[in-house]
Amino acid sequence: MTFKTPDENGYYGDFGGAFIPEMLYPNVDELKQAYLEMIQEEAFQKEFDQLLKDYVGRPTPLYYAPNLSAHYKTNIYLKREDLNHTGAHKINNTIGQILLAKRLGKKKIIAETGAGQHGVATATVCALMGVECIVYMGEIDMARQRPNVERMRILGAEVRPATSGSKTLKDATNEAMRHWINNPTDTHYIIGSVVGPHPYPDMVTRFQSVISEEMRIQLKEHIGRETPDYVIACVGGGSNAAGAFYHYLDEPEVNLVAVEAAGHGVQSGESAATTALGKPGVLHGSKTILMQTEDGQVVEPYSISAGLDYPGIGPIHAHLFASGRASFQYVTDEEAMQAGIQLSRMEGIIPAIESAHAFGALQKIDFKEDDVVIVNLSGRGDKDLESYIKWGKY
Repeated sequence: MTFKTPDENGYYGDFGGAFIPEMLYPNVDELKQAYLEMIQEEAFQKEFDQLLKDYVGRPTPLYYAPNLSAHYKTNIYLKREDLNHTGAHKINNTIGQILLAKRLGKKKIIAETGAGQHGVATATVCALMGVECIVYMGEIDMARQRPNVERMRILGAEVRPATSGSKTLKDATNEAMRHWINNPTDTHYIIGSVVGPHPYPDMVTRFQSVISEEMRIQLKEHIGRETPDYVIACVGGGSNAAGAFYHYLDEPEVNLVAVEAAGHGVQSGESAATTALGKPGVLHGSKTILMQTEDGQVVEPYSISAGLDYPGIGPIHAHLFASGRASFQYVTDEEAMQAGIQLSRMEGIIPAIESAHAFGALQKIDFKEDDVVIVNLSGRGDKDLESYIKWGKY
């Protein structure tokens, strides 16, 4: 059994699939065939790797954090995805998908974004390749992530507000899906996380798997072995976690820790702790675990971090949760913000608030002194300065 790849229908165990309107079936089937062919081709891999190296700035460092390690009495390494061009891991996926869109002859790109990092990464590759770009973003997220909105506009993208529901990531995804249904032939939808109909969860996971591919090589250089004891990453939809976990999925000795946003508390009614509060259902084209009412209506999520403010998780993570392969931790707004300040003060690195949730889990795990722990630092905190300032406790 492998946790890495879904079956031919896009299922990871009981989760996945493609629950889409009939008019999108040709699109999704075309996408699946082209993607599976493309990733096997040497020419694609060469262009993808070259862009990651020369344009994105990979490999990102694996940094031993001495002060954090001393504080938690263990050995903590940070995978520095915050040092990528555009400031987060999201660019890894958008590079891969824009190459796919070019192959399919698509003239327009749409995307959804929460924290704005995927929107910026999409606008970036569209500018690079000279393709029209529309990004859907929740109205509330546009207000709390204003610098990223302006970055997208500077890059030439049109940013369209989602004004329904909670006006956050779920609603931006709804709007992007609606746009795609109405424009299936000339438009490619660059989904930013491991969500959506098959083949998106698998495709995004594979494009992000460069993270754990590098981890193995770098960790061997640091300590003489490729496998850590723990890999910790935050999960909204879960693309950075999927990439950080990928090359360790079939190695049970590596503890995989996914960290969800508990908001004001798991049972507060204002949370995004999907696995604690959710049950199986269909969201944005795949069967997964999501927060929903008794009659199946989606429950509005809440998190201080725009990128974790999502009522479901990707089907790969639903399977990792249900199977017990990964453990899930829940970190509140307050715990995440304190952890973000702690990292800033101890290591001189201001993390994105999404990533701060992963650091918030460190205090919840009983590490041994000789454990090797990798935390995926999936984004930098520049975009969140307003949120840090508003929080104010530093």
